[in-house]
Amino acid sequence: MLSRELLKILPQPYFYYSSDQLVSAGVLPNVDRKTNDTPWSWNVIRPRFFDGFHRSIAALAAADNLLLVEHIVEFKRWLDDLVLLLSPYRVMYIGVHCPVEEMERREIARGDRYIGEAKSHLEDGIHTWSEYDLTVNTFTATPQENAKTILKALPAYQHGQSIFKQLSKSKIN
Repeated sequence: MLSRELLKILPQPYFYYSSDQLVSAGVLPNVDRKTNDTPWSWNVIRPRFFDGFHRSIAALAAADNLLLVEHIVEFKRWLDDLVLLLSPYRVMYIGVHCPVEEMERREIARGDRYIGEAKSHLEDGIHTWSEYDLTVNTFTATPQENAKTILKALPAYQHGQSIFKQLSKSKIN
């Protein structure tokens, strides 16, 4: 909902992009989420899927597209990959927060998530890999309010001053 509200008020056309769109479009084969280490196993396919997703973000950016990417950066190595791939581009890295109880309620309401998945992301440390350029809370503010907060902060990142640039420089040094 936040992404949709933001797309309505952005001053230029942005492409909305998420891994969920690829899953919904049927890009993934019928993966086996219960058995590991077979060609059909999620633990085998998942790393390649997300490596390709990350590279596709960079490919779309390289074609001069403005992107609004919705993505849960589940692992520190994913952040490292994204920083490497996206450091040539202007990035505003936004953390989206809400209480665990609200995440669990939303998982149940959506019906397409494993219950406890969001909590496990928090336990794995998803918000600890780095700082964000901006954080919003989807429990204490409406999607419209959060979209306006992001829009107001956006000009500061038009010149590429973001946590991604800082992280990229620290990896070079």
